[in-house]
Parts: sequence; structure tokens; C-alpha cells
Amino acid sequence: MKRRALIRHLEKHGCEFLREGGNHTVYVNRRAMKVTTVPRHREIDQALSYKICKDIGIPRP
Repeated sequence: MKRRALIRHLEKHGCEFLREGGNHTVYVNRRAMKVTTVPRHREIDQALSYKICKDIGIPRP
């Protein structure tokens, strides 16, 4: 999955950009009080994208 598509999916489900890390971008879901990191790669493995969504409490893309 493209990183840009995953970020759009996160934002569509109410997640907000929190900060940039060294190699990751941090997103927060304030309703669920959960935080996750998205790596800065053009392609993100499908299993990793599922884990990111599970960690932050939103449905899989």
C-alpha cells in the first residue's frame, strides 16, 4: 500500500498528525487515546498497514 493512501485512510477516520520523528511520522486518535507511527517509505507492507490501523483503533483499509 502506498504511504500516502494509508495517511489518507488514517485522517478519514479521525486520526491527526502529531509530529515527525527521525524515520517515522506519528499519528494520534484522540477519541480512542491511541498513538501509532507510520514509517517514511513509499510502499508500506499490507500486514504493517493492518497493524497500524489495529494499534490506533480504526478499521483496516
